[in-house]
Amino acid sequence: MIRRPFLGRTPWKDRQYGRTAPESSGPEAGLTLVELIIVVAVLSILATAALPIARFQVKREKEKELRRDLWEMRAAIDHYKDAADKGAFQIKADSLGYPPDLETLVNGVDVQGKKVRFLRRIPIDPMTGTAEWGMRSNQDDPDSDSFGGQNVFDVHSKSQGTALDGTKYSTW
Repeated sequence: MIRRPFLGRTPWKDRQYGRTAPESSGPEAGLTLVELIIVVAVLSILATAALPIARFQVKREKEKELRRDLWEMRAAIDHYKDAADKGAFQIKADSLGYPPDLETLVNGVDVQGKKVRFLRRIPIDPMTGTAEWGMRSNQDDPDSDSFGGQNVFDVHSKSQGTALDGTKYSTW
């Protein structure tokens, strides 16, 4: 290896306030406009691809929440029916042991001097954003959208939207 003699020149230039980094010159000095456009184009393509995936994920989470809320309310209806069938409290003759409304599940019934509640609260429908649910009475036609009002046999979402699997939320 051949060593060159030190000629007193360094890549650093002395200035009044100390030493500074070497000044670069030539084509490697920074980003060119073409490089910047390419980077922005690649980033925009990635962002455009990520947006539908994010929307899909949000919809999937809402569907999970809807399934959980429906399961919770249906379980409360079933527990109410079981308690009514065992004679734990008085029911209307035409109710067949089902609750008259969802509020009854939240407010509870008196069982041997104690208040028994079957739901903590009526959940918010994640598809409509309200606590209003479609209900079916035991006497209603299974395909009917109207509620007869005699009792609450089943609940469903009032949303007319379509799920990721192609079914209507109102049929869940």
